Amino acid sequence: MTNFLDARRGLLNKARRDWELYLLLLLPLTYMILFKYVPMYGVTIAFKDFNPAQGIWGSEWVGLKYFQQFFDSPYFSQTIINTVMLSLYTLALTFPVPILFALALNELKQGMFRKSAQLITYAPHFISTVVVVSMLLMFLHNRGPVNQLLTGLGLEPIDFMALPQLFKTLFVSSEVWQSMGYSSIIYLAALSGIDPQLHEAAKIDGASRLRRIWHINLPGIVPTVTILLVLNLGQVMNLGFEKVYLMQNPINLGASEIISTMVYKVGLIGGDFSYSAAVGLFNNVINLIIIVIANYSAKRITSNSLW
Repeated sequence: MTNFLDARRGLLNKARRDWELYLLLLLPLTYMILFKYVPMYGVTIAFKDFNPAQGIWGSEWVGLKYFQQFFDSPYFSQTIINTVMLSLYTLALTFPVPILFALALNELKQGMFRKSAQLITYAPHFISTVVVVSMLLMFLHNRGPVNQLLTGLGLEPIDFMALPQLFKTLFVSSEVWQSMGYSSIIYLAALSGIDPQLHEAAKIDGASRLRRIWHINLPGIVPTVTILLVLNLGQVMNLGFEKVYLMQNPINLGASEIISTMVYKVGLIGGDFSYSAAVGLFNNVINLIIIVIANYSAKRITSNSLW
């Protein structure tokens, strides 16, 4: 009891001493509570036969009906496979490529070439998804530059967007192009924090540039890499639907239909809010399980974790 009172008294003393900091914290904390946590009560519609006229609490409770409906759906397995495969494919390329780019860029001396490389690679991040997909469709059109080049080489033109087997590659390659430069910023910041004396000592010992990258730079950014990997693994099932939805067409639907696009079509277009809420809740629970496992594994392996 005495320890509890002492801890409480110490907390109150800190609050009085640093009240300005707590005041600054109040606004974002209020935002999080009002717009992130309070709306979470709406997840109950996943367990109800939601009727807008009756409201959330007035709608009939149906339990796990819509979860069972999703599991029994003929599209369940294909949608899950598409989501997981596309997410893992995206993670396998979009995660390591910025690290490699940051390591390469870090080796360049400050100069016009480095600044130009940064500008060129950062710029695609600020292009909207709609514009990126429009560019993709235009370049890969039957009469677009790519097919004109193929025709000029004596090859048959390819209808890229009509081939389901190419959908994932087109999606991931455009994602790498758009995010590579901007995602490397955080790794460049981590590399700038490495003690230069380590490199000087390694040079004296005769270590080559590749050896210094492997034994100094990479270990120096391991904590940053670990945290970002855990965060990315927590979003495996939450692949953003904007680009996927814009790239979809009836021909490649078998390879491009993922959970987020299905939720959008069923919930917003079809008006089946309870079913889409159940699918979304299932999706988020899987993400929560993955991030907990990834965080635990990272803590055991590297001693770095989110919590």
